[in-house]
Amino acid sequence: MAPWMLDLLVLPLFYSLLLLQYSPSTFAKFQPRYFPSSITHPKSQSLHTNNKLYKTKYFTQILDHFNYNPQSYQTFQQRYLVNDTFWGGPKINAPIFVYTGNEGNIEWFAQNTGFMYDIAPEFKALLVFIEHRYYGKSIPYEGNKKKAYKNSKTLGYLSSTQALADYATLIVDLKNNLTAIDSPVIVFGGSYGGMLAAWFRLKYPHVAIGALSSSSPILQFENITSQYSFNNIITQDFRSESENCYKVIKGSWKEIEETARTRRGLELLRKSFHICKNYISGDYLEGWLSTAFIYTAMTDYPTPSNFLAPMPAYPIKQMCKAIDNLKLGNNTFAKLYHAANIYYNYTGDVSCFDFLDDSDPHDLGGWQWQACTEMVMPTSGNNKESIFPASTYSFEGHAQYCEEAYSVKSRPTWITTEFGGHDITRVLKRFGSNIIFFNGLRDPWSGGGVLKSISKSIIAIVEKEGAHHVDLRFSTNEDPEWLRDVRNREISIMKSWISEYYQNIVDSDAH
Repeated sequence: MAPWMLDLLVLPLFYSLLLLQYSPSTFAKFQPRYFPSSITHPKSQSLHTNNKLYKTKYFTQILDHFNYNPQSYQTFQQRYLVNDTFWGGPKINAPIFVYTGNEGNIEWFAQNTGFMYDIAPEFKALLVFIEHRYYGKSIPYEGNKKKAYKNSKTLGYLSSTQALADYATLIVDLKNNLTAIDSPVIVFGGSYGGMLAAWFRLKYPHVAIGALSSSSPILQFENITSQYSFNNIITQDFRSESENCYKVIKGSWKEIEETARTRRGLELLRKSFHICKNYISGDYLEGWLSTAFIYTAMTDYPTPSNFLAPMPAYPIKQMCKAIDNLKLGNNTFAKLYHAANIYYNYTGDVSCFDFLDDSDPHDLGGWQWQACTEMVMPTSGNNKESIFPASTYSFEGHAQYCEEAYSVKSRPTWITTEFGGHDITRVLKRFGSNIIFFNGLRDPWSGGGVLKSISKSIIAIVEKEGAHHVDLRFSTNEDPEWLRDVRNREISIMKSWISEYYQNIVDSDAH
């Protein structure tokens, strides 16, 4: 059995966003290739529920926006968070900034999107963070998650199009209730949330005047972006820090596999990596290590962070420093253990790592359904230079798992049919406007992002040192100059959108 088939069938290890993509002859090994998951074991990160960042509210949302069958009119309570501290109010048509929620608990994203709070006073903006249906506390079927996740019949209402319609419905209702009909709305989002923000601007231009779409791989579908791009970037991230670091990681998989097959090999691996005594396997260990490398590459921030796990600034540099430590000699396992600790145990509080911990602190479980149905993003390819073993992507393996898990057929071309993607420059030049696409080139998802400006108002901001939606994080005194410049440019662009909007109101009133 392929290393990650067991995880997907019973999900005992990560309860994650992982979705295996393999070919019958060459399995794409141990690759968590979807957005940040709950893989922060064993020290799960808790949310700060008692804070002054927002007030919690709920909106009665319809279950199905695209049908008129009686069951479509069922409703559920959709959570959203509001901060009106600096809002100028409806009398001056002060703007409303809306975060289009990702695949998880909205509080997690609200607490890690400090850019919106930082700029709210300057814009006199109302801040709204809307939770994505089927995540966090926004669960259909009377909030009963077990029932909502029961099968494909109940999960069938979990999709990007339904989520976008949720956001549009809630925003329109909120503006009406606040008598803020003429207040301009700008949507923000990072990662999957960034994809939703861009798509929202394209689908609902009458609701939002612009979108800041950060680290959004909207081109990571079909063959638009190479299946090798994701892992090539991870490889380059580590290789750029140290050739030896790259070589040690690249050669470690074979050593782990060979050790696991020996009589006392698993016990040696357990002790070497401080794995708890309840379970150990070579496959799980490889997955655990690759998870650390992949998510560290995504969140290789220039300042200390606590998004996925507590980590230092420039964590890849710190991982490679551990691997290159001459005191460890040729002990590959010791090198990898100290590197993994940068991601899993930087605080030093963990005595052993529990492979059977299936906690999901950020409520991310629904992503696997989305990855099976519409978010089919080929990223599992590894060429000979990859830090991971060579492998190729096959849709057949992906589809087979989804059929067995959910009795559902994947629709790999639906996203590009619904939102576009092919020939995006030519297409969006004709009708799109007011979208900022930010990508940091150290982020493995940047390969599927928009890296060149499409028009004067569809602007790509690319930073070679940037990581996954780093621009949306809270500002700090330690931020490098390039990050300050990125944010200042985003602010300037959004000001121009709002200024143009206000001028349009004046012009229309004059007529």
